[in-house]
Amino acid sequence: MILRSGVEIGEPLAVVLELVESFTPFAVDEDPQPRSIDLSDLRSANRGGARISAGESAAILGRRPAIDRALRAIAPGASLAGPASAVPWPALAELFEAFADIKGVGLSKMTKTLHPKRRALIPMLDSVVQSYLRDDVLDAGAPFGERALALVRGYKRELDLNRGPLRILRQQLAEHGHELTEVRILDLVIWSARA
Repeated sequence: MILRSGVEIGEPLAVVLELVESFTPFAVDEDPQPRSIDLSDLRSANRGGARISAGESAAILGRRPAIDRALRAIAPGASLAGPASAVPWPALAELFEAFADIKGVGLSKMTKTLHPKRRALIPMLDSVVQSYLRDDVLDAGAPFGERALALVRGYKRELDLNRGPLRILRQQLAEHGHELTEVRILDLVIWSARA
């Protein structure tokens, strides 16, 4: 796999297996409620390192009608791994915008909450991944949803450039008992290259 700035990951299976077996990734079981969000989703995000406070949880849940409406507009199987024309960009922008202006909730907390809802579509835009995608970062004055969408578009370009190796890697990981989407695998590969 080749990442930005010419970083080459020669043995991505070994790298990803080490990360997967060292750190518990988000559970890969089917989400029983893929079209809505509730407190259990926020608790799950916290187990994944989101650090969402009680006040932030209340604010997010206060936006539940808008978040649920946007989730319902996105098929649970939507994926960044397919053609760009198949990505529900307008609905994704609406979903991200539903999190705008929640004090203390940025891209990292939002995407750690939403990734389990759409594992093949929404990357976890934590500080490491945002730093990696720095060329795609919009000005801080741009609307929240647009900033998130710009990063996801940049992420898709990375995924497209490595589509073949990611598919092979996904199959290899499945043979080792790990069912991960291409999006989650790319997250882990980016993390492995952060040093």
